Amino acid sequence: MLSDYRLVYVAPRSGVGGVGDYADDFVDAVRPHFRDVVEHRHDGPGHDSVRDILRHRRAIDELVDDPERTIVHCELSGGSVVPFWATWKLDGDPVATATVHDPPGLVWWPARTKFLAGQKVLNHGLHYPLRALWRRLETAVAGERTFFALTAAGADSLAREYPRATAAASTLFVPERADLTPAEERPLAVGLFGLVYRGKGFDQIQQLRDRLPREIAIRVAGRGTEQLPPVDGVEIVGEVNGPDEDAFFASIRALVVPYGRRTIYGDAFPASSVVTRAIAYQTPIVCMKYGALAESDGGAVVVDGDITDVADAAAGLVADEMALAALRREVEALRRANTPEFVVQDFLAEWNKAVGAAATRSGAQ
Repeated sequence: MLSDYRLVYVAPRSGVGGVGDYADDFVDAVRPHFRDVVEHRHDGPGHDSVRDILRHRRAIDELVDDPERTIVHCELSGGSVVPFWATWKLDGDPVATATVHDPPGLVWWPARTKFLAGQKVLNHGLHYPLRALWRRLETAVAGERTFFALTAAGADSLAREYPRATAAASTLFVPERADLTPAEERPLAVGLFGLVYRGKGFDQIQQLRDRLPREIAIRVAGRGTEQLPPVDGVEIVGEVNGPDEDAFFASIRALVVPYGRRTIYGDAFPASSVVTRAIAYQTPIVCMKYGALAESDGGAVVVDGDITDVADAAAGLVADEMALAALRREVEALRRANTPEFVVQDFLAEWNKAVGAAATRSGAQ
């Protein structure tokens, strides 16, 4: 059925955060299933004015050549006001769906345009005291759309917040990466990886270093890590791509993911692209039992505690080659199972349901 449809795909540009990277792989995986796929890419959160959003809206409307044979799908994450507003009530009422990357909020700050992005106090002053009102607005925009979450906890939170919408659970697929030396044969080291921002645990590097035995090295890589304060006994690598990313994961036995609560607005249940990157590189994970990270399907040590408990678990794991090898095999199984081609079947199934329901409504009118 979808082979008769156009997919209009609204997503951040390549390289714009983890969602932009995800979008590149996602659109390649779904493209063969549609008559044609047209992409509308935009800048990251905080780059667009109200006028820009209206321009995006007009451009997306023009891409919907036949509303009865079009699906508009967008990527929604914290601060992504362009797809939030520009795909609402499109002309001709095509099927509109979205992947929500930071559920239960669709966008969290619906008014955070370019102006407010440069006014942190004003942005929070406008959104935090009125968060119940903004959530009602999100509910109105959600309507009866189908939303995808990349964790079961995320889908449950969407179902609670938006009872008229359909909430579907999928998973974050594992990108294709190089085969590395088995984790138990790599240098005695742990790593932290990812984009630096609040709640990712980079502020706890000193505590991690103080608790880990000195013979266990710590290496830190990702966008913004080069600006972290130096810590004795910690190697800060900075942003890594391509062969440099391969080399970083080949230099650690396990990835430490000490995420905590990231927002004053309430609990969020995002999937972790950092965790899937570790899986892609056949690297076991040690993480806190926070949000969707507690949903581990294997390959991870999930710690119900603080950074001290995480450090102790990581130290025990990387020193035990048998335990490390067992987790590595679990990671490899997840890598084989959660390919983009397999994961997008969740989306194809829901899209088929949505277009079938739309056709039934159209025939009844």
